[in-house]
Amino acid sequence: MIYVFLAKGFEEIEALTVVDFLRRADLEVYTVGIGSKIVSGSHNIPVFCDLDESEAVADDSIDAIVLPGGMPGTLNLEASGKVNEMIDYCVQNDKYVCAICAAPSILGHKNLLNGKKATCFPGFEEELLGADVSSDFVCCDGKIITAKGMGAAILFSKEIASKFTDKNKAERIKDSLQCPF
Repeated sequence: MIYVFLAKGFEEIEALTVVDFLRRADLEVYTVGIGSKIVSGSHNIPVFCDLDESEAVADDSIDAIVLPGGMPGTLNLEASGKVNEMIDYCVQNDKYVCAICAAPSILGHKNLLNGKKATCFPGFEEELLGADVSSDFVCCDGKIITAKGMGAAILFSKEIASKFTDKNKAERIKDSLQCPF
């Protein structure tokens, strides 16, 4: 199971592209609303989440969590006790933690990027404390997957999907979306 956390001000493309792509890969994905089951993104698009944060449980059924960027969504994710609990659980139990755009800064602030290759939206590099900061669109180092921003959302989604399904299937999904890179 994969949780995609949505907090007020999340970047819609980064969140919903991941959900759409992973569901096309037949993966079990749930959107989790922080503070409410209906959460508005940074462009005021309301999304009705599958679960509210009280329904998201840190247990063996979790394979990964995804943290979309956007402002103030990233700040709201970082301020969430539930999100921090889930990050800690995933790290302690060798599960994937995936963050895009500004959201990798949350991982940097938690000292989870020490010595790891990571990327983020330009301007947030100093927040990736201890990371080997990359200019790549997507980085995977161990169980941490990071990406630059909404333009990399399909590649980010493909990287996540490839960890839980056949890599060829993930590539076929990307190609079916007419992604030129």
